[in-house]
Amino acid sequence: METIERTQTVKKHRFTVEEFRMMGEAGIFGEESRVELIDGEVIEMSPPGWRHVWYVKQLNRMLTRFAEDRRSRHGDGYEVSVQDPLVMDEHGQPQPDLMLMKGVPPGRLPNTGDALIVIEVSDTSLAYDRKTKLPRYAAAGVPEVWIYDIEAETIEVHSTPTPDGYRKTLRYGRTDHLESTTIPGLAFDTNDIFPPKEPEPDEKST
Repeated sequence: METIERTQTVKKHRFTVEEFRMMGEAGIFGEESRVELIDGEVIEMSPPGWRHVWYVKQLNRMLTRFAEDRRSRHGDGYEVSVQDPLVMDEHGQPQPDLMLMKGVPPGRLPNTGDALIVIEVSDTSLAYDRKTKLPRYAAAGVPEVWIYDIEAETIEVHSTPTPDGYRKTLRYGRTDHLESTTIPGLAFDTNDIFPPKEPEPDEKST
């Protein structure tokens, strides 16, 4: 008797942005869920810790002040988006922590043509933000991406996007002065963004 073995190819379904939106409207993810769409796959994000919340709030204040000052001086319609979706392509809709972007008219979500700076605040998500999201931001042409490494207390500024990644990367520590490489006038002392340093163990006992 002859045994015939057949292999079956399993094909994954890649969700589109429209399907992702419909699932959200249907309540599939739940009100408290933090999910994003990367290459057609739904990715669940970890709940943020207090340092993550601190950075997002501080950056939101700083960017909002910059956008309002820019608008009053030059009339540019800059806006700050906090943990809102960014449409990358048919199968990609990440949810960056912050974006500085052009004004988006009613009736659609922001896309990569609107984004000026995308910011990811990274703790447990650092490897994912660097290896998965950053190359896709570059391929989509996002001009500048900041990654805040909470554990190392550094800020990476990535610019000059190409299909193969960002060509330029600058790293800033707690006591540096950061300047955007693509937005004139956007600069700040990094120490104003980082939370106060916790005292060393011997200092706590004194």
